[in-house]
Amino acid sequence: MNRSASRGPARLGLALGAALASTVLGASAALTTTASAAVPGETGGAGAAPVARTGVERGCPVVYFDLGETLVHTAEDGSTGYLPGAAAYLRALRERHIRVGLITNVPPSWGSTDTERAARLKKEVDATWRGPAPFAWQDFGDRIRTPRTEAERKPATVLWQRAKADAGHCRVVYQAETAEEVAVAGSLGFVPYQIGRPHRPAFLPVPLVELLGRLPG
Repeated sequence: MNRSASRGPARLGLALGAALASTVLGASAALTTTASAAVPGETGGAGAAPVARTGVERGCPVVYFDLGETLVHTAEDGSTGYLPGAAAYLRALRERHIRVGLITNVPPSWGSTDTERAARLKKEVDATWRGPAPFAWQDFGDRIRTPRTEAERKPATVLWQRAKADAGHCRVVYQAETAEEVAVAGSLGFVPYQIGRPHRPAFLPVPLVELLGRLPG
C-alpha cells in the first residue's frame, strides 16, 4: 500500500471523530474547519475522486439504514411506527437532497427481485403502521437491498457489496442498531454508525454526513 492510500483512512477517521465531537457540542462551524484542515485538496488513494472544492455533487453520499429498530419499531401489540427522531432525520436528509437506502433482511420468498421483495415489505409494514404520517418509502426509491437467498441474509456481506456498487463514486454510510452489522459495513468501506448508544446523537448528524461527502475516498 502506498503512503497516499494509507493516509486516506487515517485522515477520514480523524476527521470523523473531530467532526462528531464538534457536532455533539453544537459547534457546527467547526465542521468546516475540520474539513479544511483534514483535507488539503489532494486525492485519496489511486483512483479516488478529487475533493469537491465548491460543494459535493447533489445526492452524494448515500446513507443506508437497517429498518427494524433502526428507523421503525414494532410494539408488543404488533403495530409499527417510527423510532423517536427517525422521521425528522429522514426529513433533514431529504431537504439536503441526500439519497437514502435500506439494507434489510426479508424472506427471499417475498419475490424474485429487489423490487418485488420491497413491494411486499412495504405492504407488511403499512398493514401495521401507526402514526400521524406514513413511512417515507418514496425517499428510498429503488435503493432497497434485500436477500435473494437465505445465504445472502445479513450479516453476510452480499447486500452491502451490492449497495456499495450501486452508489458508484459516492461515499456510503450505514446506520443500524446492532454492533455486528455496523462492524461488517465498516469492513466493506462504509462509514458505519451504531444508533442508540448513550451520550451520542441518535443518528449520524446531518452536517457530518454532508462533510463526509467532501472528503476523499
